[in-house]
Amino acid sequence: MTLTAPAKLNLSLRVLGKRDDGFHDIDTLMVRLPGLADEITITPADSFTFTCSDPTVPADESNLVIKALRAFEKITGTTQNISIHLNKTIPHGAGLGGGSSDAANTLLALNTLLTAPLPTSQLIEIAASLGSDIPFFLMPGPVRCTGRGEILTPAPTPPPPLHVLLLKPSFGVPTPDAYGQWKTAETLPGLDHSPISFPWGELVNDLERPVFSKHRFLAELKLWLNSRPEVAAALMSGSGSTVFAILNTPAAAEYIARAAKLELDPHLWSWNGLTEGS
Repeated sequence: MTLTAPAKLNLSLRVLGKRDDGFHDIDTLMVRLPGLADEITITPADSFTFTCSDPTVPADESNLVIKALRAFEKITGTTQNISIHLNKTIPHGAGLGGGSSDAANTLLALNTLLTAPLPTSQLIEIAASLGSDIPFFLMPGPVRCTGRGEILTPAPTPPPPLHVLLLKPSFGVPTPDAYGQWKTAETLPGLDHSPISFPWGELVNDLERPVFSKHRFLAELKLWLNSRPEVAAALMSGSGSTVFAILNTPAAAEYIARAAKLELDPHLWSWNGLTEGS
């Protein structure tokens, strides 16, 4: 069995407050990026093994794919004698949900192989126990996620497919760092984090303020994108470090990416394509 695990973008991310369990209550609108995906291949084996094309990705029990498999084994009372190979395309530490998507799609694959599959509601419970972004990948279409991310509802006004350009520097942003300063971080001079209105909702990210305070380059990158006439709006995705632009002129995506590498950072990673629409 071979399956794809697509990336995601947060078109909006509001942080509402810290919870007693240490997580934060959020309200976020997320969409998939079908053209940007990891690939998971599962084959029968004498015992469980896991390999990954990216040597920097942990291949031990801390990996979300293996955590998903162990949680599935515990709930179902099964032993999964399979070999999983993960071919990584989505950069990690990017705010694009690569690890979460890998875990969710592993759960879906294992459930498909089960004689008596678990209901989606139970898969969502398993996913929520592993990470706040993981349940999103178990539900199709643009989704509004609330609670700490585990309460899923279809987007009230689903956005159409959007032409986007993604730019990411060589460094990542650990999610706990982003949330740790969300309440106290100040806005950098020249920046405006006010929501930008679209017919489908608001483009806003409450984690930009704390992340930009620590990583000034990301603030510079957003300002640079917003200065371009081809860009309708720019935003950081999730906890970063990817900044994405919604394009007025999709044909200019490659040109903008080349200009960003020339003017800002020659080592920027870039991708462009369509978001999943309604």
